[in-house]
Amino acid sequence: MGAGTLDFMTDAAPASGVRARVAVLAVHPVVLWGAFVLVHLVLGLICLTAPSLPMGDVTLVYAFWMHQGLDADIWVGIDTAWVYPLLAIVPMAASAAFGWTFYASTWLTLVMAIDAAAFAVLLQRGRPDRATAPVAWWWLAFLLAVGPVALGRIDSFATAVAIMGVLVIVGRPLLGSVLLTIGAWIKVWPAALVAGAVIALRSRVTVATAAVATTVVVLLIGLILGGGTGLFSFVTQQSGRGLQIESPLATVAMWMAWAGEGTSIYYDRDILTYQLQGPGVDLAASLSTPLLALAVVAIAVLGIVGARRRREPAVLLPPLLLALTSVLILFNKVGSPQFAGWLAVPVIFGLVTALIDGGRSFRVPATLALMIGVLTQIVYPYFYGKLLWLDTVLLIALTARNILYLVLVAWAIVALVEAVRSEPEHL
Repeated sequence: MGAGTLDFMTDAAPASGVRARVAVLAVHPVVLWGAFVLVHLVLGLICLTAPSLPMGDVTLVYAFWMHQGLDADIWVGIDTAWVYPLLAIVPMAASAAFGWTFYASTWLTLVMAIDAAAFAVLLQRGRPDRATAPVAWWWLAFLLAVGPVALGRIDSFATAVAIMGVLVIVGRPLLGSVLLTIGAWIKVWPAALVAGAVIALRSRVTVATAAVATTVVVLLIGLILGGGTGLFSFVTQQSGRGLQIESPLATVAMWMAWAGEGTSIYYDRDILTYQLQGPGVDLAASLSTPLLALAVVAIAVLGIVGARRRREPAVLLPPLLLALTSVLILFNKVGSPQFAGWLAVPVIFGLVTALIDGGRSFRVPATLALMIGVLTQIVYPYFYGKLLWLDTVLLIALTARNILYLVLVAWAIVALVEAVRSEPEHL
């Protein structure tokens, strides 16, 4: 077993009596899959019944877009500009298969199905059989920590596909790259995972070729359906956004608004989000993109140095993927709550690599991600209204969450630097 093995379910921790029976049950497929179904049913019930409308984007926005397409033959991303890449249409349109009355429940069923595929890949990754059960339990705990938004956004599909991609990309780089690229054409951020794999894997030519080929296929489909420049509109649609209140970059401005220092919250009816206005806000929003670009380039350079020093993928790739993913959140001017769900991908990969291939322990980022999830759920959806009124307790929770994002980025960068500088056996 690797250095990152989770202690509570390993041969290294002898157990007897009740503890032994619990350990056996915890790795039993029926128990694991039963827990998987239960977690999704609980979160799905919250999605459908919570008065705070955690599925508002699905039932109000996504359904509206699909109404336009199916009823008026005006398709976002093809006939009009859109904030999402083309393949995001697929789950949105598929959710209308049983009519608009069941749109939300069909959506949740599809999320559960794609998550089940990722869960199955995760459990089969283990050697010996079911050795990755502790990671599966972590993922279920993380879903509960993040809450209903983990199921109620388009990010749910991109995340599940990306989990499958990272779990297979070392052994099957072509398949892994295709899956990650599909994820990127649902929601852009998995493209960073493709870049990380190109940097860290020796099969980088295969990864890059598969990514380009998959992109070409998606674009050809878009062109056949009548798309043009709108196929790339997701790149430009985000550029004019202001500073969203949940963004880590908005933390200081939110406290200025709380103190009555000239900053205030307003609702942007074009983007459909709550944003900030006031002194320094536009500057912070304008700095977001260059800061993000600089951070990604710096991390990529570190990864390239590690690759040139021939560091093993089990050593280099986990902190590289975590660093790339976490900076995309830290320096993002949007900062939507569902972004927390992205962390499942690099953390699951890191935990599995530590467990199976002897990579660096990922207990710290796994714990930080759970804490980020809990704080995210406290803010959204249950008490989001209080945040809009600048409630002190909610601001403290949001600030703590944003600080944890910073800590996670710092941990990932330190781990990446150590991976680059140290010999594998010294990690």
